[in-house]
Amino acid sequence: MTATPESAPASASASAPTVVRTADYHTAGEPFRIVDTLDTFSGGLPPAPGDTVAERCATAIGPGGSGTAPRRGALDDVRRLLVQEPRGHAGMYGGFVVPPDDDGAHFGVLFWHKDGYSTACGHGTMALGAWAVDTGRVPAPADGDVPVRIDVPSGRVGATVHRAGGRTTGVTFRNVPARTSARKVPVATTLGLAEVDIAHAGACYASVAARDLGLEVTRACLPSLARAGVEIRAALATHPGTWHPGGPLLSGVYGVIFYEELPDTPFGPHQRNVTVFADGQIDRSPCGSGTSARLALLAEDGRLGAGDDLLHESVTGTVFTGRVASATPAGLVTEVTGAAYRTGEHTFTVDPYDALGTGFLL
Repeated sequence: MTATPESAPASASASAPTVVRTADYHTAGEPFRIVDTLDTFSGGLPPAPGDTVAERCATAIGPGGSGTAPRRGALDDVRRLLVQEPRGHAGMYGGFVVPPDDDGAHFGVLFWHKDGYSTACGHGTMALGAWAVDTGRVPAPADGDVPVRIDVPSGRVGATVHRAGGRTTGVTFRNVPARTSARKVPVATTLGLAEVDIAHAGACYASVAARDLGLEVTRACLPSLARAGVEIRAALATHPGTWHPGGPLLSGVYGVIFYEELPDTPFGPHQRNVTVFADGQIDRSPCGSGTSARLALLAEDGRLGAGDDLLHESVTGTVFTGRVASATPAGLVTEVTGAAYRTGEHTFTVDPYDALGTGFLL
């Protein structure tokens, strides 16, 4: 295995605080670890410099301008502490809760994963909506719906938390507008030639029919899907369809979605997918922002009419339901509904004599 800057053990003198508290959720099987930097009880967390969430994200990514910048400051040591072994794992996902851009949102968030930061995260937005209600940050009735407004690096998104009998029964994620930018882009892989569709939905996604590469969306095919995802992401690095008018922060392929068709339901299309992100990591959920990207493509193909739903399955069998809510000049406003569940609370510590420090990745 080729070592990366984060594969080696970190020094015990790293600038991560000695105590970090988290609330952990999963949305359709994909983990989301929440660190509330605004909670004084958390104490000692480094600041996230910037006047807006987008600026804070750009600062966190660092001058390298990509998720692989080797050094990003003190707050990034907290990310590494929580995502790396022995406290995390390569598939861990999470977010730092930060101030919103203005009073129109309840809070902001910086999404992070193994290799750095992302500009959008639908499953994380759903988890944050449930967390905001669970903790009382956003008051909610025993029955009914409550909107939670969240500023993310790609803009302002919403999480409508559905309540019944005093508990959260589901969350609907309303994304920033989604739009297609390129269709049927030929990309050579070691498994053959793929035709790739590109869409932006808070982040840039490349969609590929798994059968084009002789694959299925199954657990058995995950190693091949992950390898092909890394190849396709690299091949599209300079493709103009991956560029976003919002600038470099929103440009470049974040995830590669491999999908397969299933029989339509009475309500609309039915697909199974797996999203490969970062350096070959697998999304356990159907991918919230990726579902928005799929909705934009299906609508353009005429397969998703008014009132239709996309039943979107993950490789683990969990489900999101997606729909187009409205059309704007910037793109389609989409809604994705799923369920998020609390899995625990953690108080992570760093022993000053621990030579592994913030940990390692294999």
